[in-house]
Amino acid sequence: MEQFFERTFKLREHGTTVRTEVMAGTITFLAMVYILAVNPSILAASGMEPGAVFTATAISAAFGTLFMAFYANYPIALASGMGLNAYFAYSVCVPMAEQGIQDPWTIALTAVLVEGVIFILLTLCKFREALVNDVPKNLKTGIAVGIGLFIALVGLENAGVVVGNPSTLIDLGSFATPQVALSVIGLVGVAVMYHYRVPGYILWGILGTWVLGILAQLAGWYTVDAAAGATSLIPDFANGINLQAPYLFAFNFDFALSHLVDFAVIVFAFLFVDLFDTAGTLIGVASKGGLLDKEGRLPRAKEALMADAVGTVVGACMGTSTTTSYVESSAGVAAGGRTGLTALVTGMLFIVALVFSPIFLAIPSFATMPALVWVGLLMMSSVTEMDFTKDAAGAVGGFLAIIMMPFTYSIANGIMFGILAFVIVRIAQGRAKDVHWVMWVAAALFLLRIVTLVI
Repeated sequence: MEQFFERTFKLREHGTTVRTEVMAGTITFLAMVYILAVNPSILAASGMEPGAVFTATAISAAFGTLFMAFYANYPIALASGMGLNAYFAYSVCVPMAEQGIQDPWTIALTAVLVEGVIFILLTLCKFREALVNDVPKNLKTGIAVGIGLFIALVGLENAGVVVGNPSTLIDLGSFATPQVALSVIGLVGVAVMYHYRVPGYILWGILGTWVLGILAQLAGWYTVDAAAGATSLIPDFANGINLQAPYLFAFNFDFALSHLVDFAVIVFAFLFVDLFDTAGTLIGVASKGGLLDKEGRLPRAKEALMADAVGTVVGACMGTSTTTSYVESSAGVAAGGRTGLTALVTGMLFIVALVFSPIFLAIPSFATMPALVWVGLLMMSSVTEMDFTKDAAGAVGGFLAIIMMPFTYSIANGIMFGILAFVIVRIAQGRAKDVHWVMWVAAALFLLRIVTLVI
């Protein structure tokens, strides 16, 4: 078996081992398994059955991740994207339902399918590959750092360490709640294990925080309140395994053809966010994992992007929102994952999750906070590679990419501000001819996006 893994994934060439890759794949899965609980909940608002969405989410995530493993040989996992699923449900389906349109989710799934097909075409013509590889170094580094801050914020928010405040926008959560206290204890534990070079320290941080949560529940400190999002931390097999069939090929092309302009707007929104979210994720994760070549380009970028595009098409056919590369893959990369074997393990665990869903769904989001925040710390370290003195365009663009991701809660927005700032400053410097064509195209797309938001 080890020889098969070596031939398929070239482990020695990437300086890794089967044990390291398995550990990294498990960590990646645990860092993103929350999607199996969150996605059905969000898409239920569109009128879809949560059980069917759960099955579709797991199967599409497994397919896309396994495609990435064998076709691109990268330690990057895919699943239904956060943000995109909210747009699917609340911006597309709910307004249509209020207008009396029946089963609006079939229209949204059709838009996701068309988006995936367009992505396949853009990947074949190498536009998406150029977007990933020809972004200036300062911007690439800024994107990686910004993603680090963004996922750290996601982890802190999920654990309740950071909460909303009408007066100050954000505030510190209460340490009297077990979610906040235990997640912080878990983070300290990760830092201590990192200091002592404990193998798999991020995984142990997740599992240790979960175990502390179970003890808190048994002691009565952690109170189960499903309405408040505090579900039981103890796996429940009382109802057995009851998988619901996914929605297969539930498309509505009649609406797309009869409302072409409205449908095109929906497709563009999906296309825009996924295009730049994926580019940012690949750049950030690959940069942190040392997967970029000497020129700062991502080898086999076309294959990685094709996995994302094909995953989106399969996800739409199964009945779930856009499938995209997950920034939580950086957790596995931080644990040493360097090849598709990491993705293979993650993909197989999504299949296993179909059978053992009570176990995986019992891991709370506050238990993954230590992993996400620690990965944010590791990705933040790349800021030392940025040059803030010699090139104003790169410095401004990179800085805006860093701050706008967490401050606007969007990877795509961070990339938008970074690229537009870079191009505008280059023009002001009289160096427009030095701007790569892909940067001009990206800037034009962002300007079009701004126009659609204003209108």
